[in-house]
Amino acid sequence: MENLEGKRIALLLSGGVDSAVAVYKLVSQGLQPDCFYIKIGPEEEEEWNCTSEEDVEMATAIAERYGLSFDIVDCHHEYWDKVSRYTIEKVRSGFTPNPDVMCNRIIKFGAFDEKCGYNYDFIATGHYADSEFDSQGRKWLCTTPDPVKDQTDFLAQLYDWQLRKALFPIGKMNKEEVRLVAEREHLVNAHRKDSQGICFLGKIDYNEYIRRFLGEQRGDVIDLNSGRKIGEHRGHWFHTIGQRKGLGFSGGPWFVIRKDINRNVLYVSNGYDPKDAYKSVFYVTDMHLLTPGSVLPDQVSFKIRHTPDFYFARLTRMDDSVNGMTVWKVESSTPIHGVAPGQFCVIYDTSHHRCFGSAEITFY
Repeated sequence: MENLEGKRIALLLSGGVDSAVAVYKLVSQGLQPDCFYIKIGPEEEEEWNCTSEEDVEMATAIAERYGLSFDIVDCHHEYWDKVSRYTIEKVRSGFTPNPDVMCNRIIKFGAFDEKCGYNYDFIATGHYADSEFDSQGRKWLCTTPDPVKDQTDFLAQLYDWQLRKALFPIGKMNKEEVRLVAEREHLVNAHRKDSQGICFLGKIDYNEYIRRFLGEQRGDVIDLNSGRKIGEHRGHWFHTIGQRKGLGFSGGPWFVIRKDINRNVLYVSNGYDPKDAYKSVFYVTDMHLLTPGSVLPDQVSFKIRHTPDFYFARLTRMDDSVNGMTVWKVESSTPIHGVAPGQFCVIYDTSHHRCFGSAEITFY
């Protein structure tokens, strides 16, 4: 546990109940964090910019409630230049990116630090994540008691210096406890619903956002088993491996199994639970470790999407490389549905307590 006495703390308020209770937790320890709201959004100012007046009003009210300073930090252009561009380029290349993962590394603990976070010893957030130190004084990212809300997978691409500065005041709480504290303290956003989807899109459909930048490009949809063309799609970037909903073909259900990017072809499989939709073995590259000096064990647990479920696997470092990056083989003890290139495979110890880091699933 960090010694916070006399330390300067910047707390990122989102307008939601989690970061509001994070304020309460710090103030109840006699601390006086400075509060900030990060403004982000797409390239142009439009009616679907995510900067919500209600978010700012809620954040302002929480800061005022505890007599704390409050400021808005504009990371609008940094978000477009780095996170949004990353998302579009990955989708264009046939991958399934996770912009929220990159937002934490590039914006919340990155651009914000460059603008004003460097003045602080810690950057606190309302993430459901925890941390601990080992006997060597190394800091580890750890899971929380709430497996449904745990957000360590969204933080698994942080740099080690960012993790050292990160502070998670609600890390030992579950969502129910957070709500109860907010109600007891009569916080203005105690009953506010959790945000959903990619943060800057607001009410705009994700496919509409992709269409805005990549347009449409019709291609064939092929039944993987029969080789028969069953229809057309409007662009492979509107679909992801494992997808079932939104295909619109008769005789279903149909699942997207793989893509041929060069030929702009989608391959699908029919059935309610087709074997083609599962993988027990896949490969990852660009292994990113959160804690310097940590060594990956052979046996690990992992997840490839934001769910409460962990899987067990054998992890093997290969002799091959892709684009100069070492390849790792993941042999899952359970077949996994919808393994898609571009997703992050987040690696934990076998008790899924400590998070080692993450790597990107590859076409390899």
